[in-house]
Amino acid sequence: MTQGEQFAERPADPRAPGRPGPRRGVRRGRRRGRRLLPRPRGRDLTPAARRRRKVAIRAALGLFALFTGLLGWSVGKALTYPGKDSTAARLAEWARDHELGFVVDKLEDWQYEMHPPKVGGTLPAAALARMRATTPAGPVAAQAGLPQDVPVRAPMRPLVEPALPGEGVYRTLATAHGLPVVQGTYVRPDAEHTSYEAAVAWISQKHSRFRLHPGFREPGGTFDVPPTIPEGQRTGLLATWNGGFRITDGGSRGGFYLDGKLDGELRDGAASEVFHRDGSLRIGVWGRDVSMTPDVVGVRQCLELMVDGGRVVPDIGDDSKWGVSDQSRMFVPRSGVGVTARGDVVMVVGQALSAETLARLMQRAGAVRAMPLDMNRAWPSFMSYVPGRDPADPVPTNILDFEDPPDRYYTLATRDFVAVYAR
Repeated sequence: MTQGEQFAERPADPRAPGRPGPRRGVRRGRRRGRRLLPRPRGRDLTPAARRRRKVAIRAALGLFALFTGLLGWSVGKALTYPGKDSTAARLAEWARDHELGFVVDKLEDWQYEMHPPKVGGTLPAAALARMRATTPAGPVAAQAGLPQDVPVRAPMRPLVEPALPGEGVYRTLATAHGLPVVQGTYVRPDAEHTSYEAAVAWISQKHSRFRLHPGFREPGGTFDVPPTIPEGQRTGLLATWNGGFRITDGGSRGGFYLDGKLDGELRDGAASEVFHRDGSLRIGVWGRDVSMTPDVVGVRQCLELMVDGGRVVPDIGDDSKWGVSDQSRMFVPRSGVGVTARGDVVMVVGQALSAETLARLMQRAGAVRAMPLDMNRAWPSFMSYVPGRDPADPVPTNILDFEDPPDRYYTLATRDFVAVYAR
């Protein structure tokens, strides 16, 4: 091997002086070549470019200020409309009005998961005292010349055994012509939620007139009937209760009709409260039990019957029928109304009810047909009224303590409701 061949076979040492090494600079140069040039700073822009940038910034700030102002105005309007709705209820209504109902539903689900209703325990002292305050069974003295045909009802069989003192025993809530036309009782809703109460009200249809009122926001619009019970129209007032799910966002899956005006659509198959010109009230399936006739002055639809033919409907566990997602299984404040075989009205409100326990309470109270009404703490209500010192301004009492005060319908009501008067 010659000296030249020896050097040819030996690999070049990149560290040796005078010998060519790898072309590192080329690779780094290519990498640098791919980098974007730094954007010119404000002082490097041309005058025209600076003007365009200022205009864009001002436009963005203006749009942001406009959006913030409109949002604040809209929310502020929701927080200050008339009535006695709570701040939480107003914000929830605002969200539903602006296509954010899914957010409200998720928040309600989250709140329920974080603070589920208590299982077990006993009723608070105030609830126990209220349960014991019953009316003795037997006839009530009526005014002279009037027949006595409204005895105090026989006790309702409680759902939880053994019964507490006064549980299921009726007492008089409001009278007409000396008769106990409105009666009520208290029970625990089920064997698990024994620290909560449900209230049952019974109203004699024969001695009462029923009237549907609109809410000024739900369904909204202009009706001959006011969204309140104003002064001058309270004489003989016996009871009030809340309406159903919202009409305007389709939650009720039905319509609202009053004095010739319709909001939504009266849907065949929907559970319906139907108000007649003579003051009577019927409850049933629209298109089967009840329908539009010349003497119908009001209709309020909400979902479907929970009790039909005196029995809880077989699909009471179907989540899709009684609210959003799995809310039908949540034990939350709920309300419902039904009619007995004699045509009398029963109304149930409770602090911790599922769709099924609400239905079973209405059935146990004697309903042969019954439907759900609104739910959650802001909306269920049942008030009875006693004349007090001024028969033209009777004193309201909540059968159960919910979010709004008992005089909620003496001011403008957000949602529709039912008022009951003595015949």
